Amino acid sequence: MTRLNAHLEHHVTDRLGWLRAAVLGANDGVLSTSSLIIGVASAQGTPRNILIAGVSGLVAGAMSMAAGEYVSVSSQADSEHADIARETRELRDDRDGEVTELAAIYVERGLDKGLAVQVAEQLMARDALAAHARDELGISPANAARPVQAALASAASFAVGAALPLAMALLTPTGYVVGSVAVASLLFLALLGGVGAKIGGAGMLRAAIRVTFWGALAMAVTAGIGMIFGTRV
Repeated sequence: MTRLNAHLEHHVTDRLGWLRAAVLGANDGVLSTSSLIIGVASAQGTPRNILIAGVSGLVAGAMSMAAGEYVSVSSQADSEHADIARETRELRDDRDGEVTELAAIYVERGLDKGLAVQVAEQLMARDALAAHARDELGISPANAARPVQAALASAASFAVGAALPLAMALLTPTGYVVGSVAVASLLFLALLGGVGAKIGGAGMLRAAIRVTFWGALAMAVTAGIGMIFGTRV
């Protein structure tokens, strides 16, 4: 085994696509389901009402996340396919012009013109479309849009996140549902924010504080709405 083969690097960008969808889904799962449960519980809802609200929120939220992510990433994929199709036509109709265009990109990155032309020609001799997709369009296998993968990751992560406040609501006596769900959810949001930041190479503390603050605000608002409606009823 050569030293080059032994030194395999794993970069953050290789996992940003599924990481973004997974973290977003889990955050939404915890936050939306816990807020829904807290709102119903604050309105003096029965354990049955709380359970129905929690399960409905989990299922509806997971389906909504999957559909929304699929549509969004599909639009990105359509744009990428259109760009690649246009690039394919340009390579067929004006290959010399595409060499010049690719070389100009390398010149902007610091190569002298002669070397840039050589690099462009050699890369295009191997795989012209891949070279232009990567360096001109910014499309590579690592960051290409994958609608189905993104949709499944969003739905699964939402369901996992939503399961925590739902489990807490089921295991906690009725009078303590609001407090137990709120505390457990905020702790999980902080943990999730920190882990997501760590995997993404960002600061853990700042991410944890940010997601905890907005989570607490959302739960406080829904609790207030539930108390108002519960009092009026």
